[in-house]
Amino acid sequence: MSGPLKGIRVIEIGTLIAAPFAARMLAEFGAEVIKIEAPDTGDPIRKWRKLHEGTSLWWYLQSRNKKSISINLKSPAGIDIIKRLATDADILIENFKPGALEKLGLGWDVLHALNPALTMVRISGYGQTGPYRDRPGFGAIGEAMGGIRFTTGEPDGVPPRVGISLGDSLASLHAVMGALMAVLRVKTGQGQGQVVDVSLVESVFNLMESLIPEYDLLGHVRQRSGGSLPGIAPSNTYPTRDGGYVVIAGNSDPIFKRLMQAIGRTDIGNDPKFARNDGRVANVALLDAAIAGWTSSQPIATVLAVLEQAAVPAGRIYSVQDIVADPHYQQRDMILSAELPGGVKVKMPGIVPKLSETPGEIHWQGPALGAHTDELLAGLGMQLAEIERLKQEGVVQ
Repeated sequence: MSGPLKGIRVIEIGTLIAAPFAARMLAEFGAEVIKIEAPDTGDPIRKWRKLHEGTSLWWYLQSRNKKSISINLKSPAGIDIIKRLATDADILIENFKPGALEKLGLGWDVLHALNPALTMVRISGYGQTGPYRDRPGFGAIGEAMGGIRFTTGEPDGVPPRVGISLGDSLASLHAVMGALMAVLRVKTGQGQGQVVDVSLVESVFNLMESLIPEYDLLGHVRQRSGGSLPGIAPSNTYPTRDGGYVVIAGNSDPIFKRLMQAIGRTDIGNDPKFARNDGRVANVALLDAAIAGWTSSQPIATVLAVLEQAAVPAGRIYSVQDIVADPHYQQRDMILSAELPGGVKVKMPGIVPKLSETPGEIHWQGPALGAHTDELLAGLGMQLAEIERLKQEGVVQ
């Protein structure tokens, strides 16, 4: 492994999305990620969404560059193996319900005593403290209680969800940030390891911009607004003649004037009352009608070409077919080719972000269950006979 995180060892005791996605990003940039999986079934995500020959395609993506060791967490000997692995680790990431690891004998007090430099990243629905800490929490609930669902969708419709696991993924990003900040503190000699407490609800809430002060000082409750961006104008989704939709963000002062010139409405663009955002917001219906009147008379290709020439931010709404075919995605290495077991080729997403000197790399796709068990146990100093005995006893697989 190479990359900026080379030499960082991560223990992942997590399933499904939040903890595994965070660990995947660390693995892509060189960390050694050891994924602890239950015998026989492994991570449930191995069977989620679309399967290829019995294994989820999501699994191959979510667990690339990780090492899989299958350990029975109900076995004292299995818990001892995890402790031994954690003794030499920099980060442990988990997304169990608060208190679950404590019941297994793997709580913070135990692990910190074994390895004072260890950073423990704990992802849960509501956090490790507070009156809701013991409630079960999934990403969808985090989106609901974090505020984003209330502000999403058409004003007269049911608040929809985004078509991906947004709440979990936002928690993953916060987990990675917290983990790296905590590890940096240790590596620069500023202190020992610590707990990084990540809540699904709070990870969503952290994106909610000025929602709180608007309510507190102005009594304003931000509502669902469809494709528009409330309080910022013009920024909306507009129909085109051929049945498509284009998102146009003409909300800065100079861009707005260029937009109005491009659609032949210099009368609006030169009107002093529209020169600043507050004036445009007060007349947003008029502006949206003018823009939609133009876009709906043109095919989407013409709309995009005219707006690109005018340097107005605009884009059509992409499907997965559009993404895969897009030359910009391809040139930026965002669509990569991977090989699955049996030599099957499949396209996979590339790595984000792009680092100029130490870019992320993909060395292998999600491994078979327990594929690295022997290697990792041998790394703990175990002999072959001892490893075989643990297998026979059902401690590892």
